[in-house]
Amino acid sequence: MNPFLDYLLTSIPLGMTFLFGCTGEILTEKAGHLNLGIPGIMAMGGATGCLALKFLHNTSCPPALIAIISILAAFAGGIAMGAIYSFLTVTLKANQNVTGLAMTTFGVGTTKFIMSGMATDAMQYLYALDYFRFPFAESTNALKYCGIMVYLAIIIALTASFVLTKTRVGLHLRAVGENPATADAVGINVSLYKYTATCIGSGIAALGGLFYIMDYSGSYEAYKRIEELGWLAVALVIFTLWRPHLSIIGSVLFGMLYIAGSRIPTLLGIKLDISATPLLQMLPYAVTIIVLIVTSVRKKRENQPPASLGLPYFREER
Repeated sequence: MNPFLDYLLTSIPLGMTFLFGCTGEILTEKAGHLNLGIPGIMAMGGATGCLALKFLHNTSCPPALIAIISILAAFAGGIAMGAIYSFLTVTLKANQNVTGLAMTTFGVGTTKFIMSGMATDAMQYLYALDYFRFPFAESTNALKYCGIMVYLAIIIALTASFVLTKTRVGLHLRAVGENPATADAVGINVSLYKYTATCIGSGIAALGGLFYIMDYSGSYEAYKRIEELGWLAVALVIFTLWRPHLSIIGSVLFGMLYIAGSRIPTLLGIKLDISATPLLQMLPYAVTIIVLIVTSVRKKRENQPPASLGLPYFREER
């Protein structure tokens, strides 16, 4: 296969890990909540999905049903994490930054406990690799990573974009994120929208962890890298200016930048010092900072985050 095509086909599925997390975080932030717990939620999604696969091992369930149940389990794990975050930040008015970081610590720690317990017999969940990599499971090149969850990530991102921009629900959600007091005054249930957006967004983000383990990586040690990918998913939200449809392109670009250190020297036929690889892995973060600077200088309102992002809403102060 052409080296560049192989590079692209490797970057696209890796980018879907970011896309799941980014789409979920966009929905959460559109409701006015900055959820820095996304890395922990993605990790928990991978753990709960793999646990479901373990329980389904050696059963008579059809492969398609096994994959669906695992995806639903990961989604449910994300919703549970989102519900905890929502209870703390919406009901108890806890600081969103601190709560998010606590959720990441909790999620990553719990995932390590769960996944390390299954490391002695990883085939209890890795047996399902071919199910997730359908229809390219038999491929011997990077195409094998383009399984069912790649298409699911794109469908979810496009659906989220449509809901946010073309439906009344999306209009209400954006109103809650911009000015919850005004939204409340016109009869929109602010707490309900915040809870729903955060829980659904967390469920979507959790699918990224399962995808990375059960499709892109296919390794019992894959869970160890989900946290760093989760932070890139949060950065991608800023890079794509809170637009889910742009996140599809941005996620592929982030995937290309993330593995640039190991692929670009080969493509260009040059040999880099081993110390240069970590510097190249910083490219996604550097590009995000540049985009943030440019959008801040241009000062266009449509390129800015929701006005009430990170601020608790006290109804009695309306």
